[in-house]
Amino acid sequence: MDYRSTVAEGPALSQVNADALLLVLTPDLAATGDAVLDKLVKDAISAEDFALKAGKALYIHRPAGVKAARLVLLGAADPKAKSYKSAVAKGLAQVKDLGAAHVAVAAAKGLTLSADHAKALVLGVLDATYVYRHTKPSAPKPGALKKVTVVSSQADAAAVKAGLQQGQAVAEGVALARELGNLPGNYCTPTHLGDEAKRLSRTFKHVKAEVLDRRAIEKLGMGSFLSVTNGSAQPPRFIILRYDGAAASQAPVVLVGKGITFDTGGISLKPGAGMDEMKFDMGGAASVLGTFRALAELKPKLNVIGLIPTCENMPSGTATKPGDVVTSMSGQTIEVLNTDAEGRLILCDALTYAERFKPAAVIDIATLTGACVIALGNIHSGLFSADDQLADALLAAGLQAQDTAWRMPIDDEYGEALKSNFADLGNVGGREGGAITAAVFLSKFTKAYRWAHLDIAGSAWKSGGAKGGTGRPVGLLTQFILNQAAAGKDAIAPLPKKADKAEGKAVAGKTARRPAAKKAAAKAAKA
Repeated sequence: MDYRSTVAEGPALSQVNADALLLVLTPDLAATGDAVLDKLVKDAISAEDFALKAGKALYIHRPAGVKAARLVLLGAADPKAKSYKSAVAKGLAQVKDLGAAHVAVAAAKGLTLSADHAKALVLGVLDATYVYRHTKPSAPKPGALKKVTVVSSQADAAAVKAGLQQGQAVAEGVALARELGNLPGNYCTPTHLGDEAKRLSRTFKHVKAEVLDRRAIEKLGMGSFLSVTNGSAQPPRFIILRYDGAAASQAPVVLVGKGITFDTGGISLKPGAGMDEMKFDMGGAASVLGTFRALAELKPKLNVIGLIPTCENMPSGTATKPGDVVTSMSGQTIEVLNTDAEGRLILCDALTYAERFKPAAVIDIATLTGACVIALGNIHSGLFSADDQLADALLAAGLQAQDTAWRMPIDDEYGEALKSNFADLGNVGGREGGAITAAVFLSKFTKAYRWAHLDIAGSAWKSGGAKGGTGRPVGLLTQFILNQAAAGKDAIAPLPKKADKAEGKAVAGKTARRPAAKKAAAKAAKA
């Protein structure tokens, strides 16, 4: 899509050259300063064909005095970017099947357009035009729309231009995450995700990728991760992405994405109904890859690491069984009480691996629990963190990106449910507070750094007639990183090092390992 910006105010507004002109109005901002357009709006309201309310739209074909052959009047609830995006989406729905190749979007006089408005518009266009085609030759052909122009005042022009640039980069990342999520499990395998990471590295010089195979994962001692892949014929992969945007001495932000490319539940087999949607269980991995795609275009001055443990969770004669005990990379042992709680088993080893980067912060992203869907539905992603500064920064980024999260509790008391008679901890508690106990489980592997967990089980994809990946939370993550880069010296800093009382050494950033833990983990993974 070709995105442009142009300046047109007052009488020039009706003379904007496009196939269709979308005009966004609010209850308090309905005048444009253009006599032709203002009369059309007034007449439409008087005839009760149009109302200045959210969701209202009126299509006018070949209006007299307007250069565009198609005009759509659009009602927005208020001047905010979110309402602006909703109105534009309504307008695109009116014209996308009418042969309009170039659509211009204008707003009432006094409706200030910010960079956030422009970014929202680009993502709204993506939502309106995205069609999955990879394994569907019969999918509708691309529509006529090829160009979108945002019409602004001179005062807003610079912000709009910057917002369009950012919006296009984020949209590329969202589209990549959506496409990866929508691919069937026999296409999007762990190997495919590794290949996608390598493709990003080949395409963008600021991105580097390393993909570890089973043998390398065994050498790291990731026995918890490997226990999940025991039942699958598909080989696991551990993907390490690097975006170097700042000096090597700067502590990076680490993004950890759950990459279960298909989840049957393993021996704790899921019900058959709806199991096809378990191809979306790599939504966290997809969001990390999508975020790196956006960063490669935006080039923020920040270092970012991406870690993706990826495998299938399948039942077979070699699969991990309920009651098995595995040894994680941290040395902690885990009783696998339910093999369908596998995401936390692969994430915990990746979270331990993250320590070596001495990060400013670590954020894991995972389609982790059905309990989070029950709690929050598909509007907000679940945010869990004991770090107020990190949580506030993520919440603010979500609001700015219109990719929102809601903070959930993570009190230590919830960890009582994870006690085990046969290991350091069990991988599940009871039904009550399931999303919280899952987050508390992960927290056991994150003591060396600032950490937050995003449960995207409700936001990463949609079911029903609109079934498909959403690309969330690429917008939130990208905005968070941009905000951290802009904050400079005020950005989130690593936790201070803590002295090891037994050895008198600083241990923050160093992986804590029990004696012979690596050998035990490798042995447990093969068992």
